[in-house]
Amino acid sequence: MSDDTNGNAYWAANLRIITWSLVIWALVSFGFGILLRPLLSAIPVGGTDLGFWFAQQGSILVFLALIFNYAWQMNKLDRQYGVDEQ
Repeated sequence: MSDDTNGNAYWAANLRIITWSLVIWALVSFGFGILLRPLLSAIPVGGTDLGFWFAQQGSILVFLALIFNYAWQMNKLDRQYGVDEQ
């Protein structure tokens, strides 16, 4: 593969990881914490309802998990395309 084709494939894979991370983040923070909160209010979690938990704690924890997942995925992608740190 040429360097240009390899670079385009690398960038496309990077954008795919970013897009899925943003979709998950938006679903958890905006969807579960705001839009679906009335539906989730019947489920108790830690003394409060699940919708409130997602709005206050769940979205932060999912965001942290997404950061670590992104770093792991990018390290794997870097190794695949030969641009990892030696």
